[in-house]
Amino acid sequence: MTARFRLTLAQLNPTVGALGDNAAKALRAWEEGRAAGADLVALPEMFLTGYQTQDLVMKRAFEADAAQRLEALAATCADGPALAIGAPWREGGRLYNAYHVLQGGKVAARILKHHLPNDGVFDEVRLYASADIHGPYRLGPVRIGSPICEDSWYPDVAEAQAESGAELLLVPNGSPYHRGKFDLRLNLMVARVVETGLPLVYLNMVGGQDDQVFDGGSFVLNPGGKLAVKLPVFEEAVAHVDFEETDEGWRAVEGVRAAHPDDWEQDYRVMVESLRDYLGKSGLSKVLLGLSGGVDSALVAAIAADAVGPANVRCVMLPSEYTSAHSLEDAAEVARRLGCRLDTIPITGPRAAVTEALAPLFQGTAPGVAEENVQSRLRGLLLMALSNKFDEMLLTTGNKSEVAVGYATIYGDMAGGYNPLKDLYKTRVFETCRWRNRTHRPWMLAPTGEVIPPRVIEKAPSAELRADQRDEDSLPPYATLDAILEGLVDRDESVADIVARGYDRATVKRVEALVYGAEWKRFQSAPGTRLTSRAFWLDRRYPLVNRWRDPS
Repeated sequence: MTARFRLTLAQLNPTVGALGDNAAKALRAWEEGRAAGADLVALPEMFLTGYQTQDLVMKRAFEADAAQRLEALAATCADGPALAIGAPWREGGRLYNAYHVLQGGKVAARILKHHLPNDGVFDEVRLYASADIHGPYRLGPVRIGSPICEDSWYPDVAEAQAESGAELLLVPNGSPYHRGKFDLRLNLMVARVVETGLPLVYLNMVGGQDDQVFDGGSFVLNPGGKLAVKLPVFEEAVAHVDFEETDEGWRAVEGVRAAHPDDWEQDYRVMVESLRDYLGKSGLSKVLLGLSGGVDSALVAAIAADAVGPANVRCVMLPSEYTSAHSLEDAAEVARRLGCRLDTIPITGPRAAVTEALAPLFQGTAPGVAEENVQSRLRGLLLMALSNKFDEMLLTTGNKSEVAVGYATIYGDMAGGYNPLKDLYKTRVFETCRWRNRTHRPWMLAPTGEVIPPRVIEKAPSAELRADQRDEDSLPPYATLDAILEGLVDRDESVADIVARGYDRATVKRVEALVYGAEWKRFQSAPGTRLTSRAFWLDRRYPLVNRWRDPS
């Protein structure tokens, strides 16, 4: 009779620090696996604590609480399939990122992570010790090796486990999204399969944590790199995968192979899910934002309405004497199409009062940026007052182009708790609006159809802080600016590299100066959705004071 092994994959969404809730989710998945006759129910890396914990895991009380929850979970799951779950573990005075296999009321196997990621958003060298490579563990008829996340990005761990008798590789992950990440993962895992000749299970978590979104997309590969199972991205899923022993070794029975959406849809979904989970995991349910009639705030309003529903989104128009009639019309139309509340608070009175208060000190000086920024800061003050009064989190609306060059007012339009557009360049903002207008999905809570009026997308961007102002009065055209920023920020290219592609050196140097000069602003900016491998915050860390400039 052919030997069989059923593995239940629990692609679920944990919450950092919610140890009881995460354990309860794991238990429900285990019960589902037990009902389906599973031999092993597997959860992702560090699932019990949520991921990434950052320095929270260094608190001994937190570590002890996690260990007690793990012990209780083992006892609860004593009668049924094994349960594999990620959680920290202290051994020999050192803390490890560990994967625990619970069976028969105890820990039957414990795998400790060998390779610790220390780039991009990861700094595990700060938190954990590196362990020796662990051999396989046996569950029923099969010996399983478990390279933990980063361990699978290098050949040594999988090869060592295969050489010591592993017949199947189960890779638990906490791998966050960036554009193009799935193909990168798939190619690396195919390499491990080709090198070892073993089937491989790549299990990833889903859900938002701060700026990051874990996108799921778990999959199973048979030897030769053939895809046997592919789970959806961003969705929680519990899937049962059967393995059969053949003359050539264990093979996964082919199952569901979910289609994944394109990059535009995935980026938009990430902005929605990051905001939804940032709010939900913080215990908040409502948001507000300043709706200017421009494209950025319109897109943020759409993202917010899709994330928490139009009834939970308050839009506020704060006009001054420089606000055009079409901006008022466009803001009202965006709110109407989305079904969101719109309040209007003119700032002319408050601005007059501030102007009068400052007049003795400003006397004899020419009006300029300081006076313009008073308007933005008054808007920030009024929006924060509404946020405090009605327990609605204020969203900021600056895109990556503006965040990069500091084209925003500190304590003004930068005020707020979260920024869905923080890693989305302006040129992509326009196209994302067009995409949302022609696309609707079941996970979107706002109405279908053209929710952002075409005029909002097509008109020249303006901060409207002075008469006849346009963004391109102060900045290069956005197509040029974004191309230069992608070189300077996303690819760390030199000025000479960018000039060699045909861009004016003086313009590149000007943009470089703006980027370096805005570090202090970004340090105080709201967190926001990570879409690329070079987002502002953990991906890119620069000194606030920096006198170096590229001489090339």
